Amino acid sequence: MSEHEFASLHVPGKPLVLPNVWDVAGARALVAAGFRAVGTTSLGVAASHGLPDGEDATLDETLRLVSRLATLPVLVTADIERGSVAAAVAAAEAGAVGVNVEDAFGDAAVHASLIRDIKRAVPGLFVNARTDTHWLRVGDVGEAVRRMRMYRDAGADGVFVPGVREPGDIARLVAAADVPLNVLAQPGGLTVAELGELGVARISLGSLLFRAALAALVETAMAVRLDNHVRTDLPTYQEVNG
Repeated sequence: MSEHEFASLHVPGKPLVLPNVWDVAGARALVAAGFRAVGTTSLGVAASHGLPDGEDATLDETLRLVSRLATLPVLVTADIERGSVAAAVAAAEAGAVGVNVEDAFGDAAVHASLIRDIKRAVPGLFVNARTDTHWLRVGDVGEAVRRMRMYRDAGADGVFVPGVREPGDIARLVAAADVPLNVLAQPGGLTVAELGELGVARISLGSLLFRAALAALVETAMAVRLDNHVRTDLPTYQEVNG
């Protein structure tokens, strides 16, 4: 499996649904369910190690996870948060075919320079350039467009605008991107089919699976304590251990 294969999965109108994982067991289950690619989730990796997210505190844990995921028959892209050239190189050496780097709505020129340097250091790595215009506050589509174009011109292979929800805004971003547009799956938001009709090429699940797992963990423990129904269609011990 290669970087080229990963890039080929980004088809506007037929979006790649990318689940984000924090452990090998979850990744194995997703591979068995037919997913061809997974990403790491910075929140899931951070929280499962008792560390804060968004502060570049989990690179070592992320790299160890990537190296284990790379042994599976699945393409892996790593969330390296704000990132650095060294982090991107290390992710590629660990087996990642792509990285996600976020601007946290800081200086766009600095982020563009980082993208350019990463592409020079690891030309084949799929760089998904995230802008946080819609994540950190009410979105400014014009500013998102400006940043996306800067990152595209710096060599980004795709652009990511988490938090954008309105169909008109998404359509405008697709038209302006000229590279695959990645959005975040949002419960109660647009469906995969609807996002595909707008031209989206990738839909990341972000921290959704991790947060859903936490909810299921508490729900199941409470059900046992209260003598309520516990679902019986769970993976068996033997299946997981195998």
